[in-house]
Amino acid sequence: MKLLIVESPSKAKTIEKYLGKDYRVVASVGHIRDLPKSNKNAIDIEAGFVPRYEIVKGKEKVISEVRSLAKKADEILLATDPDREGEAIAWHIAQVLTNNKQSATNNIKRITYHEITKEAVEEALEHPREIDMNLKEAQEARRVLDRLVGYDLSGLIWKKVRYGLSAGRVQSPALRIIVEREREIRAFQPVKFWVINAYLRSDLKNNSQGPTLIFECSEKPEKKEEVEKILEEGKKGSWSIKDIKETKISRSPRAPFTTSTLQQTASSRLGFAPSRTMRVAQKLYEAGHITYMRTDSTNLGKQALADIEDVVKNKFGANYYSLQTYKTKSKNAQEAHEAIRPTHIKTESAGMADEQKKLYQLIWRRTLACQMSPAEILRTRVTANIDDSSLPDFSLNGSRILFDGWTKADPFSQGEETILPELKVREELELKDIQAQAKETQPPARYSEAGLVKELEKRGIGRPSTYASIIGTLEDRGYVDKIDRALHPTDTGEVVSGFLEDNFMSYISDSFTAEMENKLDDIASGTRSYKKTLTDFYTPFLKEVKAKEKIEKATNLGKAPDDVKCPICDAGMIIKLGKSGRFLSCERFPECNGARTIDGKELEPPKDTGEICPKCGKGNLVTREGKFGLFVACSRYPKCKFIKKDPELEKANSTGVDCPVCKKSLPAGRQGYMVERRGRFGVFYSCSNYPDCKYAIKAKPTGNLCSLCGSLMMEGTKTIPERCSDKSCPNHNPHKLKTA
Repeated sequence: MKLLIVESPSKAKTIEKYLGKDYRVVASVGHIRDLPKSNKNAIDIEAGFVPRYEIVKGKEKVISEVRSLAKKADEILLATDPDREGEAIAWHIAQVLTNNKQSATNNIKRITYHEITKEAVEEALEHPREIDMNLKEAQEARRVLDRLVGYDLSGLIWKKVRYGLSAGRVQSPALRIIVEREREIRAFQPVKFWVINAYLRSDLKNNSQGPTLIFECSEKPEKKEEVEKILEEGKKGSWSIKDIKETKISRSPRAPFTTSTLQQTASSRLGFAPSRTMRVAQKLYEAGHITYMRTDSTNLGKQALADIEDVVKNKFGANYYSLQTYKTKSKNAQEAHEAIRPTHIKTESAGMADEQKKLYQLIWRRTLACQMSPAEILRTRVTANIDDSSLPDFSLNGSRILFDGWTKADPFSQGEETILPELKVREELELKDIQAQAKETQPPARYSEAGLVKELEKRGIGRPSTYASIIGTLEDRGYVDKIDRALHPTDTGEVVSGFLEDNFMSYISDSFTAEMENKLDDIASGTRSYKKTLTDFYTPFLKEVKAKEKIEKATNLGKAPDDVKCPICDAGMIIKLGKSGRFLSCERFPECNGARTIDGKELEPPKDTGEICPKCGKGNLVTREGKFGLFVACSRYPKCKFIKKDPELEKANSTGVDCPVCKKSLPAGRQGYMVERRGRFGVFYSCSNYPDCKYAIKAKPTGNLCSLCGSLMMEGTKTIPERCSDKSCPNHNPHKLKTA
């Protein structure tokens, strides 16, 4: 028996269809080992930045199953994704199977393919190889770099800005780009100008009612006097056609999709966020419908080109086919990889859900179009004026498609025709009206997710596979808000970015981030040392972080206007950043607790309840206003984190279900129960003894216990009424359990 190991269960099912009974296909379900979370000690820096990996929680059962099958197998084939991440996963699997021996046994081999088809898998099986340690080290270097930068910078930000915030090697430059654009918008000074249109009717000689055409003035004056002069001049004399200029242009087809261009086009055409695009593309890939979706390459294989030629000629005609070659923009793209394309170009529709079908159709059309003839378009520019006049020229543009070419396959790229009536030079025109409309120059637009992806790619920051996660992290950290598809930096995001720009600009600059990506590529190609790369970076970086330990906190955002005074002592005020955003604080704080909202409304200080804190016995209990309303807590917070619960509120929010943790660990009378709470990500259910007991689940408990693991069962969906609250339990997804 031969054992073939992939990452995804759905990929395993697809491949299993292509292989005979001699093969057993199983999934690792992603990474089986990783660095411990939020732990810098997971990396042995002195030993040469050696990672200390541990088994991912919940993967013990998977590993046990794979090990058991491996003992029975004559040959083990690691068929994870054909990139650095996939190579690293393959190495981790090999390490687990060989008990962390540096060299794998002879029966463990690596195979790669860029599409999950019978032909591609069979071809890969004929060419097994060893694990590429250069690719593995490149992924490892990226992981270690991100951990070291994130840990050290985040720790400093906790001290100097606010606890719980974070920074990252790629995340922070991306945030800087968004914040810089916001500053440009604020600094933008609009300029007023006028657009002047003349409404002119043609075909006067035939006394027919020709169409009224709208000609636009070539000048856009900024002064009202100039506008009035043009309007006055335009009403005098007889209008006629001054010039007609026709230009034939050729529109070449666009290159086949790479990861970034697919994300951008899916955003503009389908309204998909980058993360959604990658999720849907992953499903299409695993089902065998498209090639691997993480690629910088615009290359197409010989067989793919031949298949495309055949489809284009049969579907549209021989005159629509034209062999096109594209140069990959990314210098680090692997030409062995292909662009994203359908695995079978003759299949026009594929995918299970509607979103899969839409994305597949987008990929299919682009793949066909990229090997088709250019579109031929006739552009016409008609100029009108008054003879012997000082009036600026007025013009009208039209276009007509002579040959639709590649747009036949991709009609969304065609654009609308503007067909003009037949006009002649010196033909008289009748002025029906002439109008001026005041307008203003507009500031640069905020980045959309697709726009940010394009900008990151342009600047060489990150890699296509990371773009979606970068944007997701910025949103999760509360650094940006997505409003009407535009990314707006929050107050917190601006403060964090400003702090990093002031103190670590050399490490979040475009040049540094792009240069580091190049060094990681050099590690992947075997031309650069893993240890040297990390040493050269981390030694000066750590020195810089330690040098900034004594700088002042960055929560002060500058002085408030002079007319805004403290409501308590009438002193000046300072703009500060709090958990809920910007507010005004007395400049004499902590001697004075006076505060206002950013709009100037007085903020009442915490009110003393007259009770002593039962936990520390030193502080008084005070009423505070939090994100979700009033609550009572110790005045010594954060040294003492006691929170007094409102018994009536707790009772009202009780589910009537005992906390399973308290039930086992505490005596009767002190046991907690599950109550409904509201947090940053919405409603959740936790123990009434919080924070002493931190047990929590995402959905309302039903009161039943799981028959497999004994955890609380919670409400599910319409199709799955009840599921286990433990994610690692198979009963968390009962619909996937095999029925006898």
